[in-house]
Amino acid sequence: MTSGESTMEVTGRHETPRAPGTPSERAVLDELKRGGPASRPQLASRTGLSKPTVASVLRKLEDAGLVRPAGQSSRGRGRSALVFDYQPSAGYVAGIHIGHSWIRCAVADLVGTVVARNDVQNTARSASTVVSTVSRVAHELARSAGIAWSQVVRTTVGSPGVFDPADGTLLLASRIRRWGRPGLIMELRRELGEMTTIANDANLAAVGELTAGHHPSATTFVYLMVGTGVGMGIVIDGKLHSGSRGAAGELAFLPFAEEGAPRPRAFGRRWGSFEEAASARGVVSTAVELGMSPRVSALQVFDAARRGHPAARTAVEREAERLATAIAAVAAVVDPELVILGGGIGSELTLLRDPMERRIHQLTPFHPQVVVSDLGDEAVLLGAIATALEMAGEPVYGRPPAGETSPAGRFSLHAPSQPSPAASGPVAAGNGELEPHPRPAVDGDADHGRGGARPRTPRRVHASG
Repeated sequence: MTSGESTMEVTGRHETPRAPGTPSERAVLDELKRGGPASRPQLASRTGLSKPTVASVLRKLEDAGLVRPAGQSSRGRGRSALVFDYQPSAGYVAGIHIGHSWIRCAVADLVGTVVARNDVQNTARSASTVVSTVSRVAHELARSAGIAWSQVVRTTVGSPGVFDPADGTLLLASRIRRWGRPGLIMELRRELGEMTTIANDANLAAVGELTAGHHPSATTFVYLMVGTGVGMGIVIDGKLHSGSRGAAGELAFLPFAEEGAPRPRAFGRRWGSFEEAASARGVVSTAVELGMSPRVSALQVFDAARRGHPAARTAVEREAERLATAIAAVAAVVDPELVILGGGIGSELTLLRDPMERRIHQLTPFHPQVVVSDLGDEAVLLGAIATALEMAGEPVYGRPPAGETSPAGRFSLHAPSQPSPAASGPVAAGNGELEPHPRPAVDGDADHGRGGARPRTPRRVHASG
């Protein structure tokens, strides 16, 4: 696919209904979303509301376009009952993944069905150009599906970096020029709307695995993203764990890399000591030290290792041992049942597995299962959609119920959300996906030469606030 080309899938035409606001309306609508089509008596039984209240609420919700009649349900020999169902086009959410090589965007209805999807190559190399490209792609995608952007009630943008709400800065972000400048989130919100949240890509990938992955029984696991950068999303008991300041999983700054390596660089530099050793840049550096061409890419190193090239195989083995060190450290602290590898390097588990497992067994008595992500390039985007769905309650319902905070003040799905500007300190853990120079062909967004796969619908996950 050449620069500027894209892949797109669109279905349907849509209009905007109004949003409910009363607790009774919320209760009925939530029950239809959760339990599927139901009659008035069934809804009364499930919600604890009286039958007259349910009937009144359903009339209001139907007039608002939020529910629809879905046929008749027979009650034995008695009269049939009218069944109502949730109207998914009550609003839409958008998920966006800004990777080094690709910008991926999807629009989904409020039950998570993707109605439009587009991938475009990311040729921008400045922050302003990235923002304008994201805005153009998102608005064109919605318009192509017959959706006005005003119908998109929540947008989640996945990006490398640690978000600092004090000045809207993404710390430790990629080498897109000035991507970490102050006010970035405000610029994104001017283009995409005030209900736009920026979240770390590794964290969103972990949410994607939690909601749409192939390991539904795993509730405590980590998603290790290895490519142009290194990052980790941590899920504990079915919830994303982001830490006190949102920096949980910031593996780039683990205080070790190679044995005998010089003292790690101070916090605040672009590269952490572990990321410098274990990312694509580190793979290339090791391969060059072993005699390979300085112009080699990480992808070429792995391809050469597959063909049996001695220096390439040694470079891959050293990379596997570095990753084993990180896995051993995380296993001792988190005790995950599963380690899911993603990213351009993480997807090369076939070559990494044997030396990685040997080193893990040498380092620790804890041996979690290590697998490659089945979601591939889609993990971050699926996590963005799932996060936007969970955070969409307030704009759809009009206001949160008494005693609840707005989505910006709670962890729905425990994905990083934006606190008020008065908050201090960094908030969203980042994987520091950085562009090496020259850029290795294996990127943190795992899209070297691949694109256009369609995301599956996320499973809905109920997480505590």
